[in-house]
Amino acid sequence: MGTHYLDKLFNPSSIAVIGASDRPDSVGMKLFSNLLKGDFPGKLFPVNPRHGQVQGVKAFSSVKDIPGSIDLAVITTPAHTVPHIISECGEKGVRAAVVISAGFSETGSKGKELEQSFLKSSHEYRMRLIGPNCLGIMRPHIKLNATFDNNIAATGHIALVSQSGAIVAAILDWAFNKKIGFSTIVSLGNAADLDFGEILDFLAVDTETKSILLYIEGIHDARRFMSGLRSAARMKPVIVIKGGRNAQGSGAARSHTGALVGDDDAFDAALRRAGAVRVLTIEQLFSAAEVLSSNYRAKGGRLAIITNGGGAGVMAADRAAELNIALPKLSEETMARLNAVLPNEWSHQNPVDIIGDATPERYHNALDICSKDTNIDGLLTILIPVAMSKPLKVAEQIVADAKEFGKPTIACWMGESHVKSSWALFSEHQIPCFDTPEKGVEAFSYLAEYQRNQQLLLQVPAPLSPQPKPDISGSRLIIEGVLSERRKILTTTESKAILKAFGIPITQTIEARSANEALIAAESIQFPLVMKINSPDITHKQDVGGVQLNIENAEAVRGAFARLMDSARQSRPDARISGVTVENMYKDPNNRELMIGVVRDKVFGPVITFGAGGSLVEIIHDRAIALPPLNQVIARHLIEKTRVSKLLGQFRNMKPVNMETLINILLRVSEMVCELPYIQEMDINPLIVNDREAVAVDARIVIDAPPLSPIAYSHMAICPYPSHLISTWQLSDGTNITIRPIRPEDAKIEQDFVRNLSPQSRYFRFMEHLQELTPAMLVRFTQIDYDREMALISTYKKNGEEIHIGVARYIINPDQDTCEFALVVADEWQNKGIGTRLMSELMGVARTHGVKTMMGEILSSNILMLELVKHLGFSLSRMEDPSIIMVTKSIT
Repeated sequence: MGTHYLDKLFNPSSIAVIGASDRPDSVGMKLFSNLLKGDFPGKLFPVNPRHGQVQGVKAFSSVKDIPGSIDLAVITTPAHTVPHIISECGEKGVRAAVVISAGFSETGSKGKELEQSFLKSSHEYRMRLIGPNCLGIMRPHIKLNATFDNNIAATGHIALVSQSGAIVAAILDWAFNKKIGFSTIVSLGNAADLDFGEILDFLAVDTETKSILLYIEGIHDARRFMSGLRSAARMKPVIVIKGGRNAQGSGAARSHTGALVGDDDAFDAALRRAGAVRVLTIEQLFSAAEVLSSNYRAKGGRLAIITNGGGAGVMAADRAAELNIALPKLSEETMARLNAVLPNEWSHQNPVDIIGDATPERYHNALDICSKDTNIDGLLTILIPVAMSKPLKVAEQIVADAKEFGKPTIACWMGESHVKSSWALFSEHQIPCFDTPEKGVEAFSYLAEYQRNQQLLLQVPAPLSPQPKPDISGSRLIIEGVLSERRKILTTTESKAILKAFGIPITQTIEARSANEALIAAESIQFPLVMKINSPDITHKQDVGGVQLNIENAEAVRGAFARLMDSARQSRPDARISGVTVENMYKDPNNRELMIGVVRDKVFGPVITFGAGGSLVEIIHDRAIALPPLNQVIARHLIEKTRVSKLLGQFRNMKPVNMETLINILLRVSEMVCELPYIQEMDINPLIVNDREAVAVDARIVIDAPPLSPIAYSHMAICPYPSHLISTWQLSDGTNITIRPIRPEDAKIEQDFVRNLSPQSRYFRFMEHLQELTPAMLVRFTQIDYDREMALISTYKKNGEEIHIGVARYIINPDQDTCEFALVVADEWQNKGIGTRLMSELMGVARTHGVKTMMGEILSSNILMLELVKHLGFSLSRMEDPSIIMVTKSIT
């Protein structure tokens, strides 16, 4: 696919600094000085029309006067000059710029106009921009320091991307004394053009970057952010810290759920779903980077603590409890083996206190035994430098043992002067080491969270499950009817009709406008009954005395009607009251009351909530949220994150709930969210679940007309698996072929497919001698973002096993108008029409995503592929390299 489109930005060979200056304390002086003092090996050109030279280097009046090509322009001039400078850069052929200058959208409407002006020019010339109002960028390994900061970053493998230049400066200052190095530093500023999503795209494939740190204050484009974040997190650890995490969501929500969910909840759910890890402080940011960059991976969240001080073990255990890190009970075999090698006074439990005089051998024995316990996923070893301890000797033993344990081993050497040499040794051998027990436990929690979130990242739910098939068109007709009446809140009856259309069990509900109608409704439903006030303006019915339970007979119905109406009118004289609803009283000794809801986050779109239900839902405040679409894995994870989940199993005399039914209802709600972009808020409360079934007792849905978009599921931050693209056809010999989008679980058949290609076919596809896909390539090829790329694979069944026989893929270019494609078919399946069929369907998919032109590079020796694309209408043109032919086709 060629060089990354941001390569000129991050790996420039020539830089023009526009506004470079000799004036002391000016931004232009400091930035150009940083480039010179950093010994940037490429060409540097100061641009300043008032001076013949700047800091001893020949200056130019305009970027257009510079001889030769310019890869990167760095602009430090006043805001009003930037639009003209961007135009000049465009005319010069510059394709990347960093706009340091301030005075744009952050200053008000006039600044916003200036920003839009230079953005228009940059788009015309296909120039990509960092900034404006930013600190700049650094790439220490190529000695690029295009910032005006006083700090110089050391070379390392951590990338830092921040919306705040001040935070970048603070982190650089903090990291200097700790000798923490960086591969890339990006200050985004206003992020008028390039934002997190595209920067993450680059860092995901950057060989110098091993882990990525993000400081985020707000997200401009959730779909692009999630796309880039998920892409990067598949390749390397991404750790995030967010400013303003306690900010309250704007606007008053009209449902129970909306009142419970804040902006930060949705952000948290988005990070989990993207496979990233969230921290709260800058120190935690680097602790997480240290432990996740060590290549340690935990299979779960169960920790064993080995310590030579009981107090330190208690401190670690307390922090583990706070972070929901389990300290499992040691197995009988582990206990027996520890008893055989430890003094009688050892703690006989986890944490394993091996006493203050612990020798390197004692540490080795305890760690080795605990590492073999199948109930343990990680080891935290703590040393307190008491008189008898030998910190460095023990550290040397840990270093020797760690590779053999097969489980993450984290060290905590407390103190300072007596353990400094041990810290250095651990650092040299990439064993995470911390100076307090709490930090050590937190480090393991990042491993556990990373493992959980990576599992969520792998989930690619389809928008619809096969059974039962929902009545989408009927639901839309109900909603459009309500909107035509200029209403946005569905009645209980309408809301329940939508639920039923998606296969969610409901209690029968009849609306009654008078006491007599209530009596008729009551006789139509089996006693006992529930009567509730029916008003579009009253969300919390019990707050106005609007619920009457356990109505046992017809005589009680009229009185209940009168009491409900009087109470509601007195409490809410302004409310529109339509009467009451009459419903079954759903009673069972095994019932649990739960709540499922939907709320529309202003950044990430719809999110699904789950938690304890009933009248005390706001007080209990027990809920977890997830971004749709859901599948069984994500739904189960959502349930497990709540406190009420502990009450869903066997509890005293209550039977465990039917978990399969509960998960199925969450999946039905996910379908609703995917297929009905009208839904702004929804509340099922209570959802009653018992050992046999689940039923929605009350429901409320708030709707609005969605914005028109040609892109499917554009209202969602995560694009579902595009199951509508699955098709089948038959070869002339009767072989049934399936064509479908690739999935993460296709990694094995994708690996086998490439491995079984002939050397020539592999060379034609990858343009290099490749035996098989590397693990990183396998992730990249199977865990794709359907929003911006597609890989259609063709398969057939052999002895019940799916065999991969061809793949066609495209990636949309940054201009959003063009895409690059690749195609390969297994040798023995060529000349059967598979390649033509794959390409035809791939072009159809690209067309629906707004792509106008498809292009690709084909080796001139690949005669069969050239004949295929000519047959499909592609035009061929020679490139500078005569061995490669560029093929293009308009697909509009």
